[in-house]
Amino acid sequence: MTHVVFLLVPQLHLLDLAGPAQVFSTATDHGCDYRVSYVAEQEDVPSAQGLMLRADTNWPDLTAEDLLVVPGWRAPTLHANGGLRPATLERLTAHHAAGGTVASICAGADALGRAGLLDGRRCTTHHDAQDELARCYPRATVVRDVLYVVDDRVVSSAGIASGIDLALHLVAVRYGPAVAARVARDMVVYARRNGDEQQHSALLRHRTHLSDAIHRVQDLIDTRYTDRLGLADLAAASGVSERTLTRRFSEATGLTPLRYQQELRLERAEHLIAHGSTVESAARTVGFQDARMLRRLRARV
Repeated sequence: MTHVVFLLVPQLHLLDLAGPAQVFSTATDHGCDYRVSYVAEQEDVPSAQGLMLRADTNWPDLTAEDLLVVPGWRAPTLHANGGLRPATLERLTAHHAAGGTVASICAGADALGRAGLLDGRRCTTHHDAQDELARCYPRATVVRDVLYVVDDRVVSSAGIASGIDLALHLVAVRYGPAVAARVARDMVVYARRNGDEQQHSALLRHRTHLSDAIHRVQDLIDTRYTDRLGLADLAAASGVSERTLTRRFSEATGLTPLRYQQELRLERAEHLIAHGSTVESAARTVGFQDARMLRRLRARV
């Protein structure tokens, strides 16, 4: 089970919290093993939109498989709110040091910065706070105008609705893009929004087209990305010839079906490696016969 713990800060934005929480909750409805809980330094936490929230003040025991998320808050400047106690910041640092993942939504990046987790790493935040984040944490590299950034199990997003994109990405790398696509459809959200290569989820990069036939092929590859899939089988699923499939797939996604499958494998392998797997073990798990192809793909990226 993956325990997703949201750390609530006074004046937090409801959508920073509710969007990602809904993603993980909906993923649980699809069989993913998530458990969501909420902690804070006080039981009653006022939101920026006026709704009072109730959280637990006792922290759960966490493992390397668990996720800590800090939603953003409303304040004239980053440092004008979110003054977390040193002991709370130490919990963020300790969880990451133990192999866990720490994420921020919007101004929540400031909490990660205070915990020292942005030093030497790439990160992002809401466009209105990017300059201040860069000034406050000069050892961080603030990536501007993207939806989210992943760097060594430190995940940061632009905030508000982009927290949904971040959460869908995390579901995609853990349970596969097909599951994340089903979650997105259930939530009636667009499966991809504009960004750049820092958005490492193939789900969010290659699902913008309107071709039902290619979506069916992608669904098949998403579900069986570890298998050896023949072009003839994929063509049969789409109802077109192999030549037509290759042409339409490239027009819709910018990739061949094989290259798309390789991106899914690479994405999953990077997740496994970040959590301690060897390159050889990750390669076998995602469907490569040995690690040579995985090493070539990683070098290409």
